[in-house]
Amino acid sequence: MERANTSLSRTKSEQLAETVEAAFKSPMNNDGVSEGGSGRALSGKSSKRLTTAASPGRTTSGGNKNTHIRKSRSAQMKFELDDVNSGAALSRGSSASLGFSFSFTGFNMPPDEIADSMPFSDDDIPEDLEAGMRKQKFQTEPSLPIYLKFRDVTYKVIIKGMTSTEEKDILNGISGSVDPGEVLALMGPSGSGKTTLLNLLGGRLNQPTVGGSITYNDGPYSKFLKSRIGFVTQDDILFPHLTVKETLTYAALLRLPKTLTKQQKQKRAMDVIYELGLERCQDTVIGGSFVRGVSGGERKRVCIGNEIIINPSILFLDEPTSGLDSTTALKTVQLLQDMAEGGKTVVTTIHQPSSRLFHKFDKLILLGKGSLLYFGKSSEAMLYFSSIGCNPLIAMNPAEFLLDLANGNINDVSVPSELEDKVQIGNSDAGKRNGKPSPAVVHEYLVEAYETRVAVKEKKKLMVPIPLDEEVKAKVSSLKRQWGASWWQQYTILFCRGIKERRHDYFSWLRITQVLSTAIILGLLWWNSDTNSLKGLQDQAGLLFFIAVFWGFFPVFTAIFTFPQERAMLSKERAADMYRLSAYFLARTTSDLPLDLVLPVLFLLVVYFMAGLRMSAAPFFLTMLTVFLSIIAAQGLGLAIGATLMDLKRATTLASVTVMTFMLAGGYFVKRVPVFVSWIRYMSFNYHTYKLLLKVQYKHMTPVLNGMRIDSGLTEVSALVAMVFGYRLLAYISLRRMKLCAQ
Repeated sequence: MERANTSLSRTKSEQLAETVEAAFKSPMNNDGVSEGGSGRALSGKSSKRLTTAASPGRTTSGGNKNTHIRKSRSAQMKFELDDVNSGAALSRGSSASLGFSFSFTGFNMPPDEIADSMPFSDDDIPEDLEAGMRKQKFQTEPSLPIYLKFRDVTYKVIIKGMTSTEEKDILNGISGSVDPGEVLALMGPSGSGKTTLLNLLGGRLNQPTVGGSITYNDGPYSKFLKSRIGFVTQDDILFPHLTVKETLTYAALLRLPKTLTKQQKQKRAMDVIYELGLERCQDTVIGGSFVRGVSGGERKRVCIGNEIIINPSILFLDEPTSGLDSTTALKTVQLLQDMAEGGKTVVTTIHQPSSRLFHKFDKLILLGKGSLLYFGKSSEAMLYFSSIGCNPLIAMNPAEFLLDLANGNINDVSVPSELEDKVQIGNSDAGKRNGKPSPAVVHEYLVEAYETRVAVKEKKKLMVPIPLDEEVKAKVSSLKRQWGASWWQQYTILFCRGIKERRHDYFSWLRITQVLSTAIILGLLWWNSDTNSLKGLQDQAGLLFFIAVFWGFFPVFTAIFTFPQERAMLSKERAADMYRLSAYFLARTTSDLPLDLVLPVLFLLVVYFMAGLRMSAAPFFLTMLTVFLSIIAAQGLGLAIGATLMDLKRATTLASVTVMTFMLAGGYFVKRVPVFVSWIRYMSFNYHTYKLLLKVQYKHMTPVLNGMRIDSGLTEVSALVAMVFGYRLLAYISLRRMKLCAQ
């Protein structure tokens, strides 16, 4: 029986090999295009690669004759089946060598299931090792090709001291390029300028201290590119209380074009989830410092999914493998390589990759102290440094060798004779350290070697125009923004997202306990207070004063945290043109209202009846409306302070001083307030709230109480309504002036 199984396995492999060999034997013309085909040419890396693998697998149950084999990354057979059948030219990888690897060890299949000897395709394989389910073909979708070039890029920062101003060079004349289908890695030690260069290439830094030229399809950066660029920051900026599915769905609804329906956008989000292997944790919250959620690798893939969901032409990533183990890092880089094969341009910074990661990059830029030490193919980096006399003395990871050179560390590196002669001629003690050239001398030698040997030739290549249609170039240079949703849709989506994200904080046991315990204490202190005597009225007025102060003080310090805490998220999403600032501001301020008004209702239900306030429907609901108006006005002040300062410590200090000033200037503690201070009371929501509460409760009893005239209260209502809109307008203007990103 074992011999029969072995024979069947060999028959299967022979049939598969013969089918592939026959496919590649179609006559080819001089241009590498099949004479009978459609002449469709592939890019540098084919955007449509069918990967088949035969590995020890499991058969499906239920008598299904189309048995699918679980894909194995260790034994893969790659060929361009569709492209060959249509007469397309082979890609550079497949034309160089056609390698097929088979592993049928221990592979057994029933004879009736071997009958179908057609080669497997990705469409026939429902499971993936990482995802566990059907792998979608999201990364193969066509996108607008964008060729990125940068020449002599410089960047300086201005350091302002107490008495002087100093300029510090961060980048010194960096040049390079990356084409669709390639992965460019920016490598260098910490502080070498990798992240700065990435931000410049991604259009995230726009300051007058930037020099040189950065072009996209030979054109400058434009607002149109925001919808074509994906940018993954080093820090995972995500909402901790949203699930993986909710996070990607909201990103799809906001960023995908208006031409797609809501159902199509939601399907795109699910495609990305399966593409990134996140279906197992799609209903798990992201998590954060105080909330347990997905793992670090899954969180990083969610960040990548937020960007690839728009099918970007260029994808920038800032150290996507930081904090990940070697296996997860390899999967992440493999994902980037797969996306590049779909015709996308990928640029990523990398800190210290393993040797397997290093060989997956197409191009490499090595930076040291802001200067360019190498630019070219990553596979030729070792040959270049060997040509200038720098060779490793021991077997080591190429990335470690290059980082040692960039740091000026040549302990395990052979010293070039030119560098030895240069140091000896200089005869400088500062140029040597322990008998070897100092890091500064090594850095100078490497920069000079690159400038004399490679830089001129590479800069000439950058001058060659890109062979693209003028129509494609004109699209990139368009100044028109492309919003993924209308203003009202943006507002609705952000409103729903805000409620889902913050409902956990608003209804935490700590906050509920704080409000209810305060209400119970107040109810016990003013239990069935008597209003028939003047003393009883004075005591009950004290309760109303505390209610006005408590529901003025509490919302201010809650709203202060709104914009400072979301500043990173706001900067990230606004830089990608996910929504208009006005839609975000209105949604952010209104989504808090339903949540903020629940606890005051519980508070008043306890205090109002325990304290024995005016037992009638109209006074009860008017008291509740007055408290609501006070809360909304106080929130506006907190939003304005937080948006103006964008610093929690300073904002908290300013809010404490402001609220205290409002209370003191209101005349509660001092009857004769000086004229130069008394005007502040009219800006105080505490003052107007207290007067309204007195008028609601005692309008039918006395015309004057505590020196205040009891009237209709129209003036106080108008003042509070003006504060509601005035403070929020100030907050919006402050956000505009902050220039968190390109508006």
